[in-house]
Amino acid sequence: QVQLVESGGGLVQAGGSLRLSCAASGSIGNIHAMGWYHQAPGKQRELVAAIMSSGGTAYADSVKGRFTISRDTAVTTVYLQMNSLNPEDTGVYFCFTSASMVHWGQGIQVTVSS
Repeated sequence: QVQLVESGGGLVQAGGSLRLSCAASGSIGNIHAMGWYHQAPGKQRELVAAIMSSGGTAYADSVKGRFTISRDTAVTTVYLQMNSLNPEDTGVYFCFTSASMVHWGQGIQVTVSS
């Protein structure tokens, strides 16, 4: 059974930073990519950042230069360092792993106050 456990969310003032973590366990198989989606209140879930098995990364335009995605050497934990947060970053962040199928975390709340 695959499990993704997110941590690190919370409430922060605009301009502040948070670091999200997502630990994967279980029989995931060969991971092609790991990353994070953001779902703002009343909006659809959108890709924020992804890191591929090659180490390549991709970011949404809205977070380039502010967010950094990374992973541990075992490729079981993915991190999202979020700097210069603004109220538009508020919402639920979901981590995912893409292998033979996509698995999702339960989501973690990030609230940025103005």
